[in-house]
Amino acid sequence: MLLADVAAASTEVAASSARLAKIDRIATLLARAAADGDAQAVAVTVSWLSGELPQRQIGVGWAALRSLPPPAATASLTVDEVDDRFGAIKAVAGKGSQATRAGLVRDLFGAATEVEQKFLRRLLSGELRQGALTGVMADAVARAADLPAAEIRRAAMLAGNLPAVAAAAVTGGRSALAEFRLQVGRPVGPMLAQTATSVADALERLGGTAVLEAKLDGARVQIHRHGTEVSVYTRSLDDVTHRLPEVVEATLALPATDLIADAEAIALRPDGRPHPFQVTAARFGRKDPRDLDPLSVFFFDLLHIDGRDLLDLSTEERFGALDALVPPSHRVDRLVTADADDAQAFLDRTLAAGHEGVMAKSPGAPYEAGRRGAGWLKVKPVHTLDLVVLAVEWGSGRRTGKLSNIHLGARDPLTGEFVMLGKTFKGMTDAMLEWQTRRFTDLADGPTDGNVVKVRPEQVVEIAFDGVQRSSRYPGGMALRFARVVRYRDDKTSDEVDTTDTVRAFLG
Repeated sequence: MLLADVAAASTEVAASSARLAKIDRIATLLARAAADGDAQAVAVTVSWLSGELPQRQIGVGWAALRSLPPPAATASLTVDEVDDRFGAIKAVAGKGSQATRAGLVRDLFGAATEVEQKFLRRLLSGELRQGALTGVMADAVARAADLPAAEIRRAAMLAGNLPAVAAAAVTGGRSALAEFRLQVGRPVGPMLAQTATSVADALERLGGTAVLEAKLDGARVQIHRHGTEVSVYTRSLDDVTHRLPEVVEATLALPATDLIADAEAIALRPDGRPHPFQVTAARFGRKDPRDLDPLSVFFFDLLHIDGRDLLDLSTEERFGALDALVPPSHRVDRLVTADADDAQAFLDRTLAAGHEGVMAKSPGAPYEAGRRGAGWLKVKPVHTLDLVVLAVEWGSGRRTGKLSNIHLGARDPLTGEFVMLGKTFKGMTDAMLEWQTRRFTDLADGPTDGNVVKVRPEQVVEIAFDGVQRSSRYPGGMALRFARVVRYRDDKTSDEVDTTDTVRAFLG
C-alpha cells in the first residue's frame, strides 16, 4: 500500500467530525491493505493514524524538519518502505550520527509528494491528532475484519498492542485473535481510575460499599514472573527490569511459579514516609541504580497466578488470591467499608502517613485492562489533573533565560485534539526550571512567537488547582483557578492526560 493512500485517509479523517465517518474511512483503508495480504502495512497504518510510530522515537525533532527538499512529482513510497526507513533512521548511532540521520530524513522527504511530506512532518512532530482515538481505531479494525468490536478490544487489552491485533484480525480473522490471551511475559494495558471529589462521592458512585486502598506516591509497575524469570514493566509497558532489582527480589520471594501482578514501587525514608516522587522517578531513568535510594514494592492486584487468569473475577476474589500469596508487609493498606466516616478516617490516616490519597474500588468489578473503568475511583485532598504542555514562555526577572510559564491542555475526547485551559509558572523550583528549560528546548516545535515557544505535546504535568471557572479566554470555554505544578509525569504519555469532560465536571 502506498504512503499516499494513508496520507489521503489521514486528511479526510481529520476533516470529519463524525465518528462513524472516521471509522468507515479507516476501515476502508485497512481493508485495502488486507486485500494485498500486507499485515505489516495494517499494523503500521493503525500506529500512524493513532499518531505514533512503531519505533516510538527515532531521534528526529522539529529542527530536522525545518529545511526539506522539494516534494516528488509522483507517489512511489510504500508504507512498508517508509516504516523500514524509520527503523534505519533510529538505528543510526555513533560519531557523525546526527548528520547521517539528517541525510536519511532528506532522502525520505525527497521521495515524498507534497501531501506525503505534510503527513510525515505532522507524524514526526507529534501533531498527527485527527480524532482517531483508541475507541475509533478499534471500531475501524473491527469493521475491516468483520468481527465484533468487543473481540477486538479484548484482544487489544490483553496484547497491549492494538496495531498487532489489527494486523492479525484484518488479515487472519477470528482464529488469528486466539493468540492474544493473557500471557506471562507479555505486558497488558493497566486498568486506570476515574476521579471522585470525596470519599462520600466515591461510596455513592460505587453503590454504597467500596474497597479503599492507600494511594502511594510512587510509580506503578506491572510484574511478570515465569519460574525464576521476572520482568517488570512501567504503566506505559516499557521494560525496566534491570533498573529495579528490589522488585525482582521481592517477587522471587513469593510462593508462586507464574504470576502477573500490579504493584507500586516507591522510595521510602527510614521512618516509612515516602520520599518526594522525583526520588522514585530517578530510579526509572538510570540504568545503574546502585548509587540511588532503594525502592520498596507494594502489590495491590493480581491478574494471573500459576495458570489461572483472574481478570474477569471480582475485586474481592482477586484480593483474596493476592492476600493468600503476598505477605502484609508487601501489600498496600486496605479497608472495606460502607460508612462515609470510616472512609474519611482512612483517608486522613493515609494522608498523615505522607501518601497522596486513596483508591476506592467496587468490590464486584472485574479488572478492565487498558481502560479507565468506573469501578476504580481516585480521591485526593487537593484536586489535580494530568495535563499536557502545549507551549512555554521565556521568563523574566530572576527567571530570565529560563523557560517558565507553561501552557496547559486537556484532551477533547471527541476529536483527540488538545484544548488549552490556562497557564502557570507556580510551584516550580529552581531545579525544575533548569530541567524544563532543557526539556522544552528539545521539544520545541516551530519558530518562537514573541516569547512563546510552541512544543510538541508530549510532556505530561500534574497540576493542582482550586477550581474551574467558565472563561471566554480559552477555546474550551473554561480555565483552571490557581493552577500550580505538582510534578512532571514522565511515567505517563500524552494519550493518558485528563479529558475536557473530566475538567468540566469541576465547574461550579
